[in-house]
Amino acid sequence: MNQGTIILIGLIIVLIFLFISTIKIVPQRSAFVVERLGKYRDTLLAGFHIIIPFVDRIGYKHTLKEQVIDVSAQICITQDNISVEVDGVLYLQVMDAKKASYGIDNYPFASIQLAQTTMRSIIGKMQLDKTFEERDHINSTIVEAVDKASDPWGIKVTRYEIKNITPPKSINDAMEKQMRAEREKRATIATSEGERQATMNRADGDKQELIARSEGEKQKRINEAEGQAAEILSIADATAEGIAKIALAIQNPGGHEAVNLRVAEQYIEQFGKIAKEGNTLILPSDLTDVSSLVATATSVIKQQGKV
Repeated sequence: MNQGTIILIGLIIVLIFLFISTIKIVPQRSAFVVERLGKYRDTLLAGFHIIIPFVDRIGYKHTLKEQVIDVSAQICITQDNISVEVDGVLYLQVMDAKKASYGIDNYPFASIQLAQTTMRSIIGKMQLDKTFEERDHINSTIVEAVDKASDPWGIKVTRYEIKNITPPKSINDAMEKQMRAEREKRATIATSEGERQATMNRADGDKQELIARSEGEKQKRINEAEGQAAEILSIADATAEGIAKIALAIQNPGGHEAVNLRVAEQYIEQFGKIAKEGNTLILPSDLTDVSSLVATATSVIKQQGKV
């Protein structure tokens, strides 16, 4: 192989290398910044591109996808002078590759520093309890502040999320005791409310029972009174009917003698009882006189009724 052949082969290899170096394929969701002789020339987006070798070069490569940057923990002092350790996650996206290349040297680091300083400023204006309650407010404030500051860099801050807010161990212990006391308080209140409700239910039940019993007694007395009244009426009706029949019988022939006979029978019966109960015996002055016997019997019956 002569010298000319070797030179030709070398030239071909150089040309191939130069041709390959002019071809640039940019991946999807990426942007390449082209510099010509050290000056910004163009921004290449996804696809096939050719540049001039030795004159043009790829100065910066950026991804246009949303990036997740971890913000390391830092110490923040709250308004009530309590030191807390706070860390988080920052989400950002390159919107302008040229500004991201020439606007700032290291936009991820700058964004982290902005997020941390904003975090310290916000936490310093809050009480410790508020830092736990207003996470969303803190996140949105950091996003607004960092996004505004990073706009000249061609960066869009989409989100910021606080991961942990860690107070000192002594504060943690105090908070745990407070939460435990709150839980016990709520449990005690719930128990007392349950007992109060149960007592009220029992009292209401006793009240209803007494009312029902009273109504029952009332109805019982009404029924008894109605029964007694009906009995008295029945007795009165029977007595009146009996008296009417006696009066009618007296008017009939032999009625007067029948009445006298009945009175005499009662007279003898009452005397028999007196003889059993005592030693005194009362006799009429004339046993043959029926009228005297009746009168005597009537007197005995009245006397026995008084006794």
